[in-house]
Amino acid sequence: MITPVSFPLTIPEPGGRADVVLSASLDGLTRSAAQRWLEEGRVTQNGLALKKNARLQPGDRLLISPPQPEAVDLTPQNIPLDIIYEDGDVIVVNKPVGMVVHPAPGHPDGTLVNALLYHCDKSLSGINGQLRPGIVHRIDRDTSGLLIAAKHDRAHLALAAQLADHTLYRLYHGVVMGGFRENSGTIHAPIARHPTDRKRMAVCPLGQGREAVTHWQVVDSRNAHSHVTCRLETGRTHQIRVHMAHIGHPLLGDTVYGGKKPVPGLAGQCLHAAQLTFTHPSTGQPMTVQAPLPPWFLSTLSRLGLH
Repeated sequence: MITPVSFPLTIPEPGGRADVVLSASLDGLTRSAAQRWLEEGRVTQNGLALKKNARLQPGDRLLISPPQPEAVDLTPQNIPLDIIYEDGDVIVVNKPVGMVVHPAPGHPDGTLVNALLYHCDKSLSGINGQLRPGIVHRIDRDTSGLLIAAKHDRAHLALAAQLADHTLYRLYHGVVMGGFRENSGTIHAPIARHPTDRKRMAVCPLGQGREAVTHWQVVDSRNAHSHVTCRLETGRTHQIRVHMAHIGHPLLGDTVYGGKKPVPGLAGQCLHAAQLTFTHPSTGQPMTVQAPLPPWFLSTLSRLGLH
């Protein structure tokens, strides 16, 4: 039996439907799965089961009892992993450039999920009703660095709650085009699917899309390039790439949101998830893990004369 978990929701405006808010708050939970949980009475507030069309308010907390997960047709694969930290609750992996996180069309195997299925064996979470490694957040195929996965549902929901209330701290290093007038700043611009290209994301007007906040700081700047750090307050698809391009500083090597020509020596955007801070789901203690800048990133800095 899975222990119910109290979960704070991120509600952008009063009156959001329970099924919509729940699926938006839990990465990997589809709206149809959220509706099923609500219909089955797995989501309660103040001891009462919520209806899928119930209207929620900022600050509401729900008690969630996920269903027992079912097995999925994914093949565990013995793929080497650079494991930075692991215990009975979570595993933190330093993902290399080129590795896809989830199986998808064109990438049916060889993914981080396939590797975790092999490594974790029966220690898996089952958000969305499927038995699989609990990928709490994602990073792009051509972004390297830290990614945390949960080994059971209680840990998954606890980490998802930290994502929702912005206490799961993620710091990235990147190289972007151009120089800056200021040494630091914050980009507060909502993100949604591009209106004409569904494979891309785009900044949209306030009141539309999903809230997205990125804090950036310049490490070094010269020769029409800048080494920056970006701290995510939210975690939207392609957030750093979209936000930096939005302020006129696309990531070096990003052929989707920046220049169209690949950069020699780079497989894609120059972006590395270097630090992850979270509250351990069992001990309640803060934890910080780090992944050093990889050789390809350091080589790029050296070639551009950056520190």
